[in-house]
Amino acid sequence: MTHCLTLRVYYEDTDLAGIVYYANYLKFIERGRSEWLRELGVDQVAMKQDEGKVFAVRRVEADYLKPARFDDLLDVETRLASLSPARIVVEQIVRRNEEKLFSATVTIACLDQRGRPSRLPARLAECLKGPGDG
Repeated sequence: MTHCLTLRVYYEDTDLAGIVYYANYLKFIERGRSEWLRELGVDQVAMKQDEGKVFAVRRVEADYLKPARFDDLLDVETRLASLSPARIVVEQIVRRNEEKLFSATVTIACLDQRGRPSRLPARLAECLKGPGDG
């Protein structure tokens, strides 16, 4: 399943040339991942309070392909690439219409209260596996 978040580029997102500042793509995809998890029924605040678990980005591999500009309407696509007991890998693409502007592979680790790797909450792991993934 691919999740899609639509957002607009604001003036604050751009540099002096009116092009989206490179680091802001990381903010855009962070929003995409957060909304993807929310749509899956994951309440990250409750997960921290109830289970003492949080997510942290472990690795990002990013490709900047074409510039986005002020006032562009962008789609941030997020989909699960792989899953392990304590890690989620997602592939994310930022598009303007059908034009791919940015892509990233992001590894997210589940951590306990001491910042050590921890198993994903069982409900989340089952949800991400989906039907028939056994």
